[in-house]
Amino acid sequence: MNIHEYQAKALLKSYGAPVADGVAIFSADEAAAAAKQLPGPLYVVKSQIHAGGRGKGKFKELGPDAKGGVRLAKSVDDVVANAKDMLGNTLVTKQTGPAGKQVNRLYIEDGADIDRELYLSILVDRSVGQVAFVVSTEGGMDIETVAHDTPEKIITVAIDPSTGVTAENSATISDALKLEGAAREDGAKLFPILYKAFVEKDMALLEVNPLIVMTNGRLRVLDAKVSFDGNALFRHEDVRALRDTSEEDEKEIQAHEYDLAYVALDGNIGCMVNGAGLAMATMDIIKLYGAEPANFLDVGGGATKEKVTAAFKIITADPAVQGILVNIFGGIMKCDVIAEGVLAAVKEVGLKVPLVVRLEGTNVELGKKIINESGLNVISADDLDDAAQKIVKAVKG
Repeated sequence: MNIHEYQAKALLKSYGAPVADGVAIFSADEAAAAAKQLPGPLYVVKSQIHAGGRGKGKFKELGPDAKGGVRLAKSVDDVVANAKDMLGNTLVTKQTGPAGKQVNRLYIEDGADIDRELYLSILVDRSVGQVAFVVSTEGGMDIETVAHDTPEKIITVAIDPSTGVTAENSATISDALKLEGAAREDGAKLFPILYKAFVEKDMALLEVNPLIVMTNGRLRVLDAKVSFDGNALFRHEDVRALRDTSEEDEKEIQAHEYDLAYVALDGNIGCMVNGAGLAMATMDIIKLYGAEPANFLDVGGGATKEKVTAAFKIITADPAVQGILVNIFGGIMKCDVIAEGVLAAVKEVGLKVPLVVRLEGTNVELGKKIINESGLNVISADDLDDAAQKIVKAVKG
């Protein structure tokens, strides 16, 4: 689960991280009052969307010369003007894709006098099985370019979970970031704080880009991106309360309610499969035969008729779907349950696109009998290869 920058900063601030004062607003009418709560005279007006690259992004509704999704303002009037310009408009960045994301909230933040911009993130390093700091002196908006062109400028420091961040770890990170004086002292305090927040809140990613050294020599968290491990949210009610469903795909929200593993993709063939590995193989073979999957959807091994019905309805709700492939290899999952779920969904929402069904495994004969006697225009397939060829042919005509 992702949260907004202002929420991430509030969370880190509660742990003691150095964060600037700021106020989140939801309408332009709130902009002046928000700015007046801050010291000024420099303000930063930041679009709050779940995507990076906001500063270099462009608003669809504004001209090509308009400023991006992060803007400096030198007066309260400037803050208000920028808020009116940004709220309600669609911001397109490298990470949003061409569709962009509508900006429904802004973060008005006190400006900072920046000397250096650094990069810091914390994640789980699978290669060593430990939480690790990833840092670079080349912070700011172009960290992706740094990673691509000069990877040697990015340093990884793994943290032993039995000790946490030690003085030696802090020194290594500070050396990598070339911190000196007050900034180095701040780092020795900040790095354990960030690690503690990461571990205690079951984060999957904590990214501070940039972490700045100000002209007074002190460190400040200037931006923060936080993602949480969805499997651990049950023990963090405070984190769950920060969820912004307007930033999520409606189909993925519905899938979450039914405990379905669903990810929307850009293709035209909807897939319903049991098992993540089989789902990946199904998507691969669809691509092999010249089409594109519209989704990843794993109904799991213990799906009920209601769960299968919900899964089918989610697939058919995607206007891009021109055909559906149901691929079930029943073990724990019974083929008759899949068949009954598909029929229930079709009766409720109708079937306007070709449907290919491949069933194998537990109760397969009963499942096929239910499908065959349903009167539906369903194309049966003998195996995965046959199913993929049939659905691609049915869609392409």
